Amino acid sequence: MRRIGKVFLGAAAALVAASVSASAQYNSAYDNDMACRQYADQAVAPMRDQANAQTAGSALVGAGLGAALGAAVGGGRGAAIGAGSGAIVGTGTGVANAQNAGAYIQQQYNAYYYQCMQQRSGPPPGYAAPQPGYGSPPGYYR
Repeated sequence: MRRIGKVFLGAAAALVAASVSASAQYNSAYDNDMACRQYADQAVAPMRDQANAQTAGSALVGAGLGAALGAAVGGGRGAAIGAGSGAIVGTGTGVANAQNAGAYIQQQYNAYYYQCMQQRSGPPPGYAAPQPGYGSPPGYYR
């Protein structure tokens, strides 16, 4: 009975040690992930702010140009129509530009995140490359 108790106690101690080790690895990976997300987010923040400003600016410029053209062509009533249509076109242009900027910003975020994770985790573990198969000896044909 004592032998079973010792084996059980030893197995329990090994299980606790393994779970503590796995927990430490998990916490390290989680910490690396969170730190790299924060780093990447801070790196692309100026690009995101610039894209937001450009989107709003496109709508305002479009409305202003539309109003100016409408006033030149049709007077006061044309200015209102021109401002409305200019705002719509300017907003559409701003949305298209924002989509392109959003895709670029996401690409940059991914690059910063990847770079950070590579630096924190180190190189991948080595692996044995498969050896080439040796078939028939040279000069032997079937």
